Amino acid sequence: MTTEITLAFIGGSGLYDMSDLSNREEIEVNTPFGKPSSTIMTGILSDQKVAFLARHGKGHIISPSEINYRANIYALKTLGVNRIVSISAVGSLQDQLAPGNIVIPDGLFDNTRKRINTFFNNGMVAHIGVANPFCLELSKTLATSVRDTGVTVHEGGDFITIEGPRFSTRSESNTFRKWGMSIIGMTTSPEAFLAREAEMCYAVMAHVTDYDVWHISEIPVSVEIVIRTLTQNASIAQDALRNLAHDLPSNQVLNCGCSDALADAIITQDDSIPDETKKHLGLLIDKYL
Repeated sequence: MTTEITLAFIGGSGLYDMSDLSNREEIEVNTPFGKPSSTIMTGILSDQKVAFLARHGKGHIISPSEINYRANIYALKTLGVNRIVSISAVGSLQDQLAPGNIVIPDGLFDNTRKRINTFFNNGMVAHIGVANPFCLELSKTLATSVRDTGVTVHEGGDFITIEGPRFSTRSESNTFRKWGMSIIGMTTSPEAFLAREAEMCYAVMAHVTDYDVWHISEIPVSVEIVIRTLTQNASIAQDALRNLAHDLPSNQVLNCGCSDALADAIITQDDSIPDETKKHLGLLIDKYL
């Protein structure tokens, strides 16, 4: 058993309500970007020390647009985490992706407008590559871990992130379908981009809760529908996380390139970066300066 934390899960606070999660401890972390959404719960799962972060805060009090995504990612990085699995409720934009199914997407379309989507500003510029925004290796292992629960899993698909907190109009939903999007949610952007800037592997376990509003033969999405499906899938999510913690030991090296994503991304000259910016971003950039 390892006591090093390399694997973290971001999602609802109910995720870590597992009887076999032992040695629980709540950690409060401050970052240069403020406080994360909640304290971070750590514990031992499948003989591996893992971390859980409630994305919307305990009690779901933070709107998608108000989440401090930078603080969340940076806080996990300070604990040594280098692999993040996001658990997300999504709407389906395609017939074959039915409510109750799980999607492990490989594409991401950012349709948000109000969010800070980079660590790099205040005198420092980095152009991170996100052609493949999700870690392919982690996504592959996650798909296997989820499939072993017996649920229907779809590997691949394009995930569009909308601003929220409202649901889509029918016109918007039909447009997203015409664009070829597979699923729709409110929190994966900029979370995935920040994880890549922090050189962390990131994958999404997307729980399909509804058919958004485009499917005229189905009831339009509502909070009640989302909560009901998530409640039904709670045990599936927990079983999948147990499997992943078992299948992905902390010392296993993923040949994905995520851990050196910044190597060719920083364009600002070292002597031009303000000292305060260097201090704030030290955890991310010190090895390159």
